[in-house]
Amino acid sequence: MGWWPMSSDKSFLALRLEGPLQSWGFDSQYNRRNTGLMPTKSAIAGMCCAALGFLRGCDKEQEFLVAFGAVRMTAIAIPRNGAKKELPVRRLQDYHTVQNTRRASGAINNDCVLTHRQYLTDAAFGVLLEGDSTLLKQIAAALENPVWGVWLGRKTCIPTAPVLAGLRENRDEALKLLLKDKPLESFARQEDVESFADGRDSLPDMPVSFATERRIFSPRRVRTLQGTDRP
Repeated sequence: MGWWPMSSDKSFLALRLEGPLQSWGFDSQYNRRNTGLMPTKSAIAGMCCAALGFLRGCDKEQEFLVAFGAVRMTAIAIPRNGAKKELPVRRLQDYHTVQNTRRASGAINNDCVLTHRQYLTDAAFGVLLEGDSTLLKQIAAALENPVWGVWLGRKTCIPTAPVLAGLRENRDEALKLLLKDKPLESFARQEDVESFADGRDSLPDMPVSFATERRIFSPRRVRTLQGTDRP
């Protein structure tokens, strides 16, 4: 047995992701950091690790990521309402300067490097995590009183509402925390699938290690449904 205790019971953890800026990178490298249109599993796992207080690359993080890999995730786009209509979600591109980066040779570059970074504006999401009850209870407790800061993809993306929406034993009850009385089928969403044939795309956002010098991700098979689409 590893450090992380497991049970045979299943629970559903509902997360609320609201903020003026969000950024969900999954294919970003070097000086261009793009954002996807849905929260990534790597970002949600990283949020949980920060709340739990795990150092990058530590043994507890490694065992957590193994357990978290078995958790099924559904990300739901929830429109935000303005004064007269729904707010459109747009991509914003900003630039940053970074020092002390490494050159291809391995040497430190003391010059400033210009990087372009994308963000989503006026976006809101619900995330449903389905999995082991013991694991999800510990995540819920950590998100209620996080050890370190919790961000919506990057440290500049601060939540404007509590991330923890609630933990439930029933899927419909957990969804109600996020969607009120509206049916899930009326929202655009992206969900993990059990078999490759059930999916429509593969994203390189299943975290294996967050260690600074050896960040590793494996593919995650998903399907994306738009509005009233059915599986």
